[in-house]
Amino acid sequence: MTTQHQPAAGRCPAHQAEPEAAPTGPIPIHGDAFTADPHATYDRLRAQGPIVPVEISPGVYGYLAVTYRAALHLLRNTPTRFAKDPQHWDALRLGQVPADSPAAAMMMPRDNALWKDGPEHTRLRQAITSSLARVNTHALAASVTRIADSLIDGFATEGEADLVAQFSDPLPMLTVIEMFGCSQELGGRIVTAVTRLFDAGSDAAQANADLEAACLELTRLKRHRPGRDITSWLIAAGLTDPELVQTILLVIGAAAPPTSNHIGNGLRRVLTDPRFAGSVHDGVRPVSDALDEVLWDNPPVPNYSPLYALGQQSFEGVELRPGHPILVSFAAANGDPALAVAPGARAGNRGHLAFSAGAHSCPAPDLARIIAETALERALDRLPGLDLAVPESELNNRPGTFLAGLTALPVRFQPDTRLVPYRR
Repeated sequence: MTTQHQPAAGRCPAHQAEPEAAPTGPIPIHGDAFTADPHATYDRLRAQGPIVPVEISPGVYGYLAVTYRAALHLLRNTPTRFAKDPQHWDALRLGQVPADSPAAAMMMPRDNALWKDGPEHTRLRQAITSSLARVNTHALAASVTRIADSLIDGFATEGEADLVAQFSDPLPMLTVIEMFGCSQELGGRIVTAVTRLFDAGSDAAQANADLEAACLELTRLKRHRPGRDITSWLIAAGLTDPELVQTILLVIGAAAPPTSNHIGNGLRRVLTDPRFAGSVHDGVRPVSDALDEVLWDNPPVPNYSPLYALGQQSFEGVELRPGHPILVSFAAANGDPALAVAPGARAGNRGHLAFSAGAHSCPAPDLARIIAETALERALDRLPGLDLAVPESELNNRPGTFLAGLTALPVRFQPDTRLVPYRR
């Protein structure tokens, strides 16, 4: 891997002494090896300490919190000791982060609640929470059921499907664009761009530009034709156009791609784990148990929530220099061996950090749960004899530091002979 030489302010926090030498010590949290077995990487990092230097993307360095205690310390002390505003990121401020870096697209300053501190954060978050609180949860469950059934109708007669491409990916997208009052075409553009951004690939900068353009189009549309939808409610909360663009980006980004991966990983768990396979099908255990366990073991957003130390900070002997991003690894924190919650006792336990914690925690985890639980229930109800069509060892993870999910989930089931066969 080629790394970029950077001045001291932009270089890895563990390698400040020799500006002319490319840092080699920090373990990368990107690339093929990380994607293949991220928990092996987290174990290596945790052996070094609770918060350790990492390479976030090629040539971009920071810290990663890999224990549960460290994650809670950071999240609960935001913003008193750790700020969210990326203006504190020295390398970005000094122009030392490549413009096309996947990390830059995911960690750049934006006019939304995620990247603000103090009164600005409070104002923007209140606009989000008040808008999401107006969502009718019964109507949402009915919408998810209708969308899930429509997707399943498209392949139910075939006896086989890829439940990622044909179910878990499109379902949250279709649900969210209804919630935001989008057309399918515009909503599809937004969610596709969000997914490209989260995947942290080489086109992240273009994905960001496409996403902002689509969100601006939706903003202008709803200013002229408001409705009973989240976009219109955000407009009524008094946000400016730039704030609306970035807030729509934030909420859809938090709702659609992570939920897609949660559904896909939940289906995998039910199909491959004998503790759930029979008991979920026969109703002895709710699908929420399997989904909660997935949030412990494989949260859909494994690493995120960049923070910046306000002055010199320390935690359990680790010195944290200002000016460097500190990411929280929700996946590593949940898997911390020091936790009192044993792996076998995590089904139905919501002490995980998959929805973050503190001032910037997820504003509507119950809506995400409704979408994921309803989706799983419909798939299990509608697809009798559901089973993997390939050995579990052949299932592959999507690449990416910031999003965790499957590339495909090939399955077999009993065809529904009552439906007219779907024609491609």
